[in-house]
Amino acid sequence: MANKATSLRLPEPMAAELAAVARADGIPISEAVRQAIEKHIAERRADEEFQKRLKALLEEEQKLLKRLSK
Repeated sequence: MANKATSLRLPEPMAAELAAVARADGIPISEAVRQAIEKHIAERRADEEFQKRLKALLEEEQKLLKRLSK
């Protein structure tokens, strides 16, 4: 799978902590960020309230796309 480059702005203290965590884990900062994002997405997938909001959003988007396609 191809990777997409993304820019991320962090407060200096958070960036320093992230760098320290990555060093302690022996991984690049980018891998630490990927792992955190992966965990966040997995938590969202398991969250019923989030799933309800996502479904509502998808339904709204489908209605909008149908209107635009006419």
